[in-house]
Amino acid sequence: MALEQSSNQDGKSILDQIIDNNQTEQVARLDAVEITEALFAYLNEREQDVLRRRFGLQGTEKETLENIGSAHKLTRERIRQIETTGVKKLRQLQDIETHISRLRRVINQLMEEHGGIMEKQYLLDNLVNFSAGGFSAKNEEILKHKNHLEFLISRLLHDHFEEVNNSKHFREAFKLKFQILDHLEELATELVAKIKEAKQLFKTEEIIEEIKQLASYKANQSKFDLHYNLDISNILKSDHFLEKSDLVNQNKAIYAVLRASKHVQQNKFGNWGLADWREVKPKTINDKIYLILKNEGKPLHFVDIADQINKISFDGKPANAATVHNELILDDKYVLVGRGLYSLKEWGYKRGTVADVIKEILSQSGQGLTRDQIIDRVLAQRVVKKATIILALMDKNIFRREGEKYFVNS
Repeated sequence: MALEQSSNQDGKSILDQIIDNNQTEQVARLDAVEITEALFAYLNEREQDVLRRRFGLQGTEKETLENIGSAHKLTRERIRQIETTGVKKLRQLQDIETHISRLRRVINQLMEEHGGIMEKQYLLDNLVNFSAGGFSAKNEEILKHKNHLEFLISRLLHDHFEEVNNSKHFREAFKLKFQILDHLEELATELVAKIKEAKQLFKTEEIIEEIKQLASYKANQSKFDLHYNLDISNILKSDHFLEKSDLVNQNKAIYAVLRASKHVQQNKFGNWGLADWREVKPKTINDKIYLILKNEGKPLHFVDIADQINKISFDGKPANAATVHNELILDDKYVLVGRGLYSLKEWGYKRGTVADVIKEILSQSGQGLTRDQIIDRVLAQRVVKKATIILALMDKNIFRREGEKYFVNS
């Protein structure tokens, strides 16, 4: 039987399996730091130091020309010349392909599966997952690998991958050198209009389904329905929500547009919306309080709200319990429903004492209610003990009992 005709239970031919295994092996052997260090052996010490500092290759932040010049007692222009010379030497190495071919193939495969474009940090996150052995690596190790990867892609793989900057539609990204972006830009534009029209947040599975209904997607469906081999589940993990990794793996080209879009963003709880929405990118402590409560879906103590804000670290700015409490007291969209417990008014909770809540419940009913009916309705709006509700009903100045039912005194 011919090699390509024999297949396994998944319907993949033996040839496909061999290709998949080769790609998996290429990914498993990827180490950006090792590649860079091997290449730097061809440079002199000063060239190595300038490039390491300039691109943060020691796991530190990238340094300016001025800072590097001060360290070497040279002008910034001279440092720029050394940087240019060092990169040129590496590009002209006779055996450079031996060093970077594996990385190039992995990036090419990853970008092809994503439709030809990937937001810069998203691409680097994927590659670091391979290069640094996954996100079990420490933060400084991750930064080091990211900087090495960005250096290799932008300076030595520029003939294959092109940087996307100052785009109307996309954040900083890399694309395949000859990738046409027209259909991606059209999809990004239509997606923004759709979200504006819907005026709501979407979970990943919901927004993918919405995208598949767009005219620009249907007109270019074959460019989005791509075969995939590389598993990116590891980089989709979050401490705050569970992403549909299988769905994303099967729709990488759509997901790439979501991640690259300049005007669409995913919030800390996995919901997609417009990047300037406060529920996507909270700007004030009040925004953060609202987002925490809405995601939790139940009343929280003000101390717990502050703890949640600090745990999630929206923008790195710490929140203290007193500040959170003040916001909750002053804004009428929050309702005190128990000792230190607050809920959202939009959930149906009302301000006032337990007696006030009972009065409103009885007024809205238009007729008397039994004690158990009142207790059930109050507990839907207040986190209080049943005894507190019963005690409030015993106030004869406010309520009267006729048989099994209670009424408000007129």
